Amino acid sequence: MLRRAELNPERKALVFEGQELRYREFADRVRRQAQMLRDKGVCIGDRVGYLGFNHPALLETLFAAQTLGAIFVPLNFRLTAEELTFIINDAGIHSLVVDDALRPVIEPARDNLCCRHLFSSESEAEGWLHLDSERAAAEPIAGAVSVDQHDLAVIMYTSGTTGLPKGAMLTHGNLLWNNINASMAFGGTREDVVLTAAPLFHIGGLNVMTLHAFHLGASVVLMRNFEPAEVLENFEKYSVTHMFGAPAMFLFVSQQPKFAETDLSSIQTLICGAAPVPESLIELWGARGVSFCQGYGLTETAPFSAFLTPEWAVSKLGSAGQAPIFSDTRIVDSENQPLPPGERGEICLRGPNIMKGYWNRPDATADAIDREGWFHSGDIGYLDEDGFLFICDRLKDMVISGGENVYPAEVEGVLYKHDAISEVAVIGTPDEKWGEAVTAVVALHEGQTLTLEELREFAQPHLARYKLPLRLEIVDALPRNPAGKVLKFVLKEQIVG
Repeated sequence: MLRRAELNPERKALVFEGQELRYREFADRVRRQAQMLRDKGVCIGDRVGYLGFNHPALLETLFAAQTLGAIFVPLNFRLTAEELTFIINDAGIHSLVVDDALRPVIEPARDNLCCRHLFSSESEAEGWLHLDSERAAAEPIAGAVSVDQHDLAVIMYTSGTTGLPKGAMLTHGNLLWNNINASMAFGGTREDVVLTAAPLFHIGGLNVMTLHAFHLGASVVLMRNFEPAEVLENFEKYSVTHMFGAPAMFLFVSQQPKFAETDLSSIQTLICGAAPVPESLIELWGARGVSFCQGYGLTETAPFSAFLTPEWAVSKLGSAGQAPIFSDTRIVDSENQPLPPGERGEICLRGPNIMKGYWNRPDATADAIDREGWFHSGDIGYLDEDGFLFICDRLKDMVISGGENVYPAEVEGVLYKHDAISEVAVIGTPDEKWGEAVTAVVALHEGQTLTLEELREFAQPHLARYKLPLRLEIVDALPRNPAGKVLKFVLKEQIVG
């Protein structure tokens, strides 16, 4: 970012809640924060954390840490004090910047944290260093530490939906090569205006479009939180060209009363990840002249591992796309042997975007990355004859009913087409006869009703009998993590107990 500021100092870098920062101003704030952190003892390899909602301070902390050769650790703002304490101490965070709104969460754990310094991001508070005051008092740092592409840039903790979260070690090269792959897939210019509403502590929010925009010298419109009505307003207000989000985010935007009348002509592409995009959603936005570039990836892959660009959206509907130009994909069986096209197995990925490993977890690293450098995703899929990747499901989410493997994503894709259904997730619940019962958990459109018999009748022409739901649960909304993924383990806890 500092180099981009030297090249294009007067270009608009960031817009946040009506306030604009030019690249020159942005770089000055980063340089001052870097010097301030150095004065507090942050050295090469130290970890610097941020806990809070989307805010310029998060990006400034990221770039300031990298200026010093330190490692940035973004923290999930939805975690409890106990969960945050584990991550902060596991990462060994030296200095932590905390959003004012999150101070009450972290306060009870202060005495148990390894941090040497705690900064309050926006206002002064007793016992906290004030970020703005400390930064303003510092002189801009003269130069950045030279780093190698294999040096760590970010430790990003996985969601921890099962077991303790693990810190994926992403290098400067991982982030850079992801953005090179992205540029080759869907382009981008310095005239782009990228709307970032997904949380920046998540790899999708940070490195699908946001860092890519700064590499290009484009502008980022940053939202503190995802608010569908505000997203729609910002599309028109700032002539947004690109946005990354989960399908649910674009669904909620399309359900806004002003969707039909909002000017969307500036939008070139919506980048969608975290889950397959339902055909109905593609058609809905397509009617407004907006296309999707779907992607598949994980935190550990920084994140892109496949792209389905708009020209393939119809002919390869349902596919996650092709491997990026500088990365590879293969499907393997339980013995780690490659499978031919059309056969389902575990998706394995290799390339310069693959993480270095898991922080403090050599055993987990060895389990995830084999001797040939292939990262084992834990996802089930297959490649067609043309090399397009199709995601079937997570290995752990597969339902085994009557000895048959049922892939929830396949069933969900059919059920999503029912007019009464707004959201759906398929899980397995205990069943004395079948072992597991295919269970559909749905949120309905307002004023709609649905019975199990009606749902089975609707799905019967499209699914084998053993894939039809044996149980229907209706909820107000599906639980999701900040990245938009449905938390199926929460659903199982709620339904099964």
